[in-house]
Amino acid sequence: MPAETSPPPASELSVSPTRSTRRKKSARGAAVPSQSGRTFSTVANPDSPFLNRELSWLAFNERVLAEARDERNPPLERLKYAAICGSNLDEFFMVRVAGVHRQIAAGVNTPSPDGLLPRETLELVRQRTHIMLREIEKAARRTLKDLTAQGVRLVRVADLGKRARATLREHYLSEIQPVLTPLVVDPSHPFPYLSNLSLNLAVLLGSGEGEEPDFARVKVPVGVLPRIVTVGDSLLLLEDVIAAHLGDLFKGRTVLAAHTFRVTRNTDYEFEEEEAEDLLATIEDGLRRRRFGSAVRLEVMGDTPPGIITFLQERLRLAPEDIFTLEGPLGTADLMGLPVDRPDLSFPPYAPAVPDLDGDEENGVFDTLRQGDVLLHHPYDGFTNVLNFLEEAARDPRVLAIKQTLYRTGDDPRLLGALRTAAENGKQVVALIELKARFDEQRNISWARKLERAGAHVVYGMAGLKTHAKVTLVVRREEGGLRRYVHIGTGNYNPKTARLYTDLSLLSADPDLGTDASELFNHLTGYAEAGYTRLLVAPDTARSGFEALIDREIEHAQAGQDAWVRVKVNQLTDPGMIEALYRASRGGVRVELILRGVCCLRPGVSGLSEHIRVHSLLGRYLEHARIYAFGGGGSPEVYLGSADWMSRNLDRRVEVIAPVLDDRHRDHLLRLLDTEWADERGSWELGADGVYIKLPGDFSAQQAFADARHPG
Repeated sequence: MPAETSPPPASELSVSPTRSTRRKKSARGAAVPSQSGRTFSTVANPDSPFLNRELSWLAFNERVLAEARDERNPPLERLKYAAICGSNLDEFFMVRVAGVHRQIAAGVNTPSPDGLLPRETLELVRQRTHIMLREIEKAARRTLKDLTAQGVRLVRVADLGKRARATLREHYLSEIQPVLTPLVVDPSHPFPYLSNLSLNLAVLLGSGEGEEPDFARVKVPVGVLPRIVTVGDSLLLLEDVIAAHLGDLFKGRTVLAAHTFRVTRNTDYEFEEEEAEDLLATIEDGLRRRRFGSAVRLEVMGDTPPGIITFLQERLRLAPEDIFTLEGPLGTADLMGLPVDRPDLSFPPYAPAVPDLDGDEENGVFDTLRQGDVLLHHPYDGFTNVLNFLEEAARDPRVLAIKQTLYRTGDDPRLLGALRTAAENGKQVVALIELKARFDEQRNISWARKLERAGAHVVYGMAGLKTHAKVTLVVRREEGGLRRYVHIGTGNYNPKTARLYTDLSLLSADPDLGTDASELFNHLTGYAEAGYTRLLVAPDTARSGFEALIDREIEHAQAGQDAWVRVKVNQLTDPGMIEALYRASRGGVRVELILRGVCCLRPGVSGLSEHIRVHSLLGRYLEHARIYAFGGGGSPEVYLGSADWMSRNLDRRVEVIAPVLDDRHRDHLLRLLDTEWADERGSWELGADGVYIKLPGDFSAQQAFADARHPG
């Protein structure tokens, strides 16, 4: 079997138009989504060479919002984009905005790299998020209206006919009301705790003539029950159904009004792991504490009386600027998956290609890897190949050990099953499970306990560092001695997200990569000193390695050679790496950056970054792969790995970046970068003014990669 198992090069399949072709398309005035094709500026301080991190993140969410407005996307997909925007903003408040609040409370007066103090940043964030939340809801309502025209009806209870109302009341009494808990607030019933992201009804109850109405709270049990209730061919919001039947819940009381509200809390809890004797117990305790973080946002409906808003604001201890008055529906994240089976209103289904890695009958995939490295591009190439590699290793009697890092695992049983099978078969199984992976802590704790019961050695990460690397090491006895096989990826070992995110997998039997992987695991599990021949590993060698590669390009430029840096990462916020890129630009190095999300670098500034261009690429799949390519004086060097260019990744996480050693795979990744740079369908270009401009045209890199796997 040939070593090159990747699909045919994109350029050979005519999927990558030239830049002159793209200019012609732009001249024809192809459709441009979004209202203006521009985001707001991410420049907070015009005298700073850095863009504001929080505003840059909000600009990213605005680019996602453009997909929710783009009528070239099917309506159910547009609704998903609106839901993603809402979900993104929820996490932004829970983590980033909460962090700014915490800085202010602690009296921090140190400016961020762009020169803003925490209080100044918070003021700008409040201004933008008030606008953005309204725009997200507006996009969701517009799409729901479009869906109504297609027969998908989200209605109010009052819109139902008499028979449907009777059916709904029967459903409410049997399936919804038993879950509800009415809570009246009075001297004997204190104001209840409102959990993070909880959806609630503020209910006013009559108390007798001349008396103030009583306040009651009913939690809308989203998560316990679906947010969407189905009656015939109509869809209803759970909170509307509950509000319409409050008379059944508060029997004997007069329900005067009910108003929906939603609370967001600080979840940016710091685990005191340095002082912990038992990291697992410490994190479990931290998860309990996280539930009680301070409130950072209150969302209310526009018809909510001022008295109720003030009542909630005082009890949640929020500033008036942290109250968001909206038209609804609140919590657009819950609209991610309407219970609607309408394939015609969604993207066409895509079946990933599954390259044949079976090899000979005796050695299977290991025979294939001995012939040469395998490069996979997910989701266009199925993650099944990675799972097959693990399952084959778990069954193979010649395999002696499997060692793996796990960050976000998901719920797929195959990966857990492979590791448990390997342990039960007597193999040395080491699972380094990162318990501090935010919002996945509980799942990872569950995995750790299951693997320990199966006999695996489980390590909970390293104190002070998160292990974010995506590495598997398999040790196999073969003729001539032991041989190491490795998998190094850019994405998590999560089959579900591997169908939704674009990522890369490198499978290799290269001896140097295998030795380096062994050094890595010995360091992670035994704190042994590590020396690496091929890998760049954060926090030890990644930063210095990247800076050396950039400085080498400056030397090539000074020698009159074609010098360039092309990097694709999710985020670029680290001041040191930004300064290195500025240094490269001043030295005459051409720099092209493909960044999905936050970018604090300011491109196109004379004397600073005039040789730097930045594109942001969005699409049907979440762009998650990291590629780092350098001109090398005519012999390009290409790496892939798990690290964004953020301070946390380079200084406070364990990350692994691997060189792509096979010339064909190296060329393939360079063509991949060419194709993504030529993208028009989901690409935006960042200007020196901090504004992202939508590129006009219809060429889609993601569609091109999909078509290359299934031509015709």
